[in-house]
Amino acid sequence: MTAVRRTSVKPQEIQRVHRLVARASALQDVRAEVEANHDNNRWWPVTITDPRVRMLAAGWSTRVSYRMVGTYAKVIDSADALGFDALVASTEDELAGLVRPLGLAQTRIDYLRSLAELLQGWSKEGVDPLSPSSDSDELIDDFAQRVRGASYKVAQCALLTARGYHCGVIPVDSGMVSKLAPALGIDLPSGAVAHERMRHVLEAAVHARASDFRALATEHGHQVSIPEDAKPTWWVHLTLIYFKRLYLNGPSPQLCGRRPLCAKAIGCAHRSQAEEPGGTR
Repeated sequence: MTAVRRTSVKPQEIQRVHRLVARASALQDVRAEVEANHDNNRWWPVTITDPRVRMLAAGWSTRVSYRMVGTYAKVIDSADALGFDALVASTEDELAGLVRPLGLAQTRIDYLRSLAELLQGWSKEGVDPLSPSSDSDELIDDFAQRVRGASYKVAQCALLTARGYHCGVIPVDSGMVSKLAPALGIDLPSGAVAHERMRHVLEAAVHARASDFRALATEHGHQVSIPEDAKPTWWVHLTLIYFKRLYLNGPSPQLCGRRPLCAKAIGCAHRSQAEEPGGTR
């Protein structure tokens, strides 16, 4: 796995991200999902106070479908009740019994063991993943390299959950690479590094137009709590990921086939023309 250096983000990429977020945040179904998950996310609950367990939860969410979120939550609650140190001291059989409802038991056990090794190594090296002065790019790269079963997308989620929703990290899942990037006209490299490049683009867009994105949340009446001193990265992440889930995974019949050139993307005149006799698609 090769480290990804930040490179300049094109003004048109920033514009396209803002334009799509503006349209997506106006959709009522997207808004409902964002409001339900912004202040206390079902996958990474704020009730977990130990950042090590938060990192564990990020890794154990891999290959867990939305239909299993309740089962996943019970497993994570059980892990949190035991405590991270007790989990690390548990036997293979005890851990297998804990994660069995999620499947891929050995993969999840290996993740826990190597996560513990990484955190111990960071402690010896004087690396504090919670410190704002610690470079997020370096931490994500190191995590992806050293934790078994991790990847850039898991490392992104782990750092986000450890530091908190509003730390500035925008995690990028596979669908955001395969579905959202093409919708935005963003060219990505092949392989795992695509997740990092996409993260860099999205984060750059929010940093460049933070007040504009925050204004969108207010304009469309999103009932969410964004700290005054934070960039709205978490809100943008949720808006995009639920737009992707609701409109791109299908894709929705409302979606314009001329994205990213079409500014509206949803419910535009192009769709009406395409549905009429003689219309083009």
